[in-house]
Amino acid sequence: MVAASPDVSYTTKAPPVLLAIPVLTIELNADGSVRDIDVMRYPSQARDTVQLAIQAVRRAAPFGNVSKLPRPWKFNETFLFNDQRQFKPMTLDRR
Repeated sequence: MVAASPDVSYTTKAPPVLLAIPVLTIELNADGSVRDIDVMRYPSQARDTVQLAIQAVRRAAPFGNVSKLPRPWKFNETFLFNDQRQFKPMTLDRR
């Protein structure tokens, strides 16, 4: 997602106070295209970041063939938005 959205993402350390933290559940088709996106957590402020996160997921698709993986083909992603409305997937902070 970061590679597909270089102008609206960051990879540096997340700031101590974030603008918004939306959480999405992304469901894929067998070919890795996006089947559905559900919002699991809306931020209390900067609610527009939910749409920014959804757009980032759609830009990054397809995610590769997942037909050999067990179903359901779903994953959750938490987006860490800074004050410039740039995002970082939280999975990049888990190192």
